[in-house]
Amino acid sequence: MSMVDSERTSIDPERKANHLCVLVHGLWGNPDHLEYLAKSLREKHSDHKLNILVAKSNSGSYTYDGIETGGERVTQEIEELLQELIREGAPIEKLSIVGYSLGGLVARYAIGLLYSKGWFEKIKPINFTTFATPHLGVRTPLRGYHSHLWNAFGSRTLSASGRQLFTIDTFRDTNRPILSVLADPNSIFVRALSLFKNRNLYANIINDRSAPYYTTAIASTDPFVDIDAVDIRPLKSYSPTILDPDHPVSPKTAKEPLQPFYTRLTSTGQDLLTRIPLYTALVALIPIATVAWTINSGIQSFRSNKRIQLHEQGKGLDSYRIPLLMNGSSARSAVSGAFRRVNSAHGQDYLPESQDEEDDSDGVAAPEDLSKLELKRTSSRKADFPTLALSDEQFEMIRNLDRAGFRKYLVHIKNHRHTHAAIIVRMQKPGFDEGKVVVRHWLDEAFEL
Repeated sequence: MSMVDSERTSIDPERKANHLCVLVHGLWGNPDHLEYLAKSLREKHSDHKLNILVAKSNSGSYTYDGIETGGERVTQEIEELLQELIREGAPIEKLSIVGYSLGGLVARYAIGLLYSKGWFEKIKPINFTTFATPHLGVRTPLRGYHSHLWNAFGSRTLSASGRQLFTIDTFRDTNRPILSVLADPNSIFVRALSLFKNRNLYANIINDRSAPYYTTAIASTDPFVDIDAVDIRPLKSYSPTILDPDHPVSPKTAKEPLQPFYTRLTSTGQDLLTRIPLYTALVALIPIATVAWTINSGIQSFRSNKRIQLHEQGKGLDSYRIPLLMNGSSARSAVSGAFRRVNSAHGQDYLPESQDEEDDSDGVAAPEDLSKLELKRTSSRKADFPTLALSDEQFEMIRNLDRAGFRKYLVHIKNHRHTHAAIIVRMQKPGFDEGKVVVRHWLDEAFEL
């Protein structure tokens, strides 16, 4: 039996631990992906001090079923354990929750449900942490046909989760995507998030092909597009993997001298020659892989829709179908959502320079009646880097989530290109050792018992 299996199946009433930490995996994931996190957490804190629950109800293709369905399943798991511990005389007094990738969004939904059901009146929320979570979705800032194709194709191959991650869904009666509702300051989700004593996120700065930097770091710029053009400032004791959260990056002040033309031409030619076998293989494999992916996605989407229907018919769900927005803001959100959808049009990677050159807001929250341009300007700190051409909804998410107060830790993994998996050591591989530094930082600096 693995570490993860033992943590999620055994409840020892003699533990008397009053703190529960819940771990939630990501898309196509399973509890084994979080084994290193769970094992490291247990080595740091004994079972007399901390209970660990690795959520299992969304394993594998069940992650196709959407954030709402996944969040309800995880909430049900948490509630069942909380009630079981109460019956055994070991009630939980403190709660922490950790989400990896899509699991971070599922966790944000789950805490809203727990909040609405009154659990946070009895239990103190302590730590909320996400690793490589696409808080703004995965819609690519548009430039060229390839981005349009990706946004159109990707959003339709992952059932409900795909529509939600690409923000083309309409959630319940809000006329807005679920990610927009999750970030609404009047929602139960942000109210719940604000109650956590510590709110931290970890974001890869390069090579995260599943969840790019801008969405995992909740940012309107990406300084790391050209990593050689910036000075990176690592955090002492965790160098070079964790960057200084207060001053992570700055543009290089002195440009490196340009190499002679012949040297540059030779280098480019050699690089091209080494990549010819890769390009040849891609030309042959991409059509086959695309067809196979499309067929499998169609099958999984069909099964996902059936599961969602069965889930909707399940008993006990009425307690989760509660008002999501507070203070009578539901009608306002539906109307404003309709206008945002009508006005949303994108055709470039970055906004024109004239739109962000006057930004001097330094992260100050914008009043509700600001124009779209002013909202974009106030969505992040004064930019030394061009502002990405995100959607209006994404800019608003940035503003609202920044106001919620995440402490952002940027991660520079250099020894493996699959940084999305390496950041939590999703499997034991030598190339994932930098992820162990990330986990050590989280346990030593960000997780409070």
